[in-house]
Amino acid sequence: MQQDPAQTFPYQTEYKKKPIRSYVMRAGRMTPGQRLAFDRYWEQLGLSLFAGPLAASQAFGREAPLVLELGFGMGDSLFSMAEAEPDKNFIGIEVHPPGVGRLLNTAGSAGLSNLRVYMADAVDVLNDCILDASLDRFQLYFPDPWHKKKHNKRRIVQPAFIQLLCKKLKPGGLVHMATDWENYAEQMHEVLAAEPQLENLAGEHPYTPRPPFRPQTKFEHRGQQLGHGVWDLLYKRR
Repeated sequence: MQQDPAQTFPYQTEYKKKPIRSYVMRAGRMTPGQRLAFDRYWEQLGLSLFAGPLAASQAFGREAPLVLELGFGMGDSLFSMAEAEPDKNFIGIEVHPPGVGRLLNTAGSAGLSNLRVYMADAVDVLNDCILDASLDRFQLYFPDPWHKKKHNKRRIVQPAFIQLLCKKLKPGGLVHMATDWENYAEQMHEVLAAEPQLENLAGEHPYTPRPPFRPQTKFEHRGQQLGHGVWDLLYKRR
């Protein structure tokens, strides 16, 4: 019988105190290295939902453009972006403990100073922690597609979520999304295009080529070799 992760990691009590709305909690099995990463690096790199509004300049010790990624998975691409853009501060949100542990281990071992992590629900973090007009870029890459039609309502990209996100973006701030599910790409385009505060940087076309700041994952590369599509959407807050 698998042990309750909340009993193993006190950081996960943040899941228990508020309902998960944007994702389903998936405990997963953690490697010894991922477990150790929480003890070694959480105090340095972890952010608490219950600390309230985030003063980014204090959390990072400097003023810099702020990038927020929702659902970073195992964290490889987010780590690569933070490493490649040291002039920016990056915040990742993820509810999957093994992924958080891996990113903590990778970033902590590399001494990366421009990356911080929330292990909590994205809607709660946006509402309770991220200041209005504070984000320079928001990233959502390959979110759970909830591919069955009856489950489409569980998708994070909905009008209310985009309206909330627009409040958190600076004027001129970017929204970048990517998915390998064409049906979800169509929904993303429909929702983003309907938001009057956003402008599609692809102009008349719904999708844009992959921007250079988004690394191509090995799974994406493998999928493209098999003929699978990937759709990127890039919008700017007016």
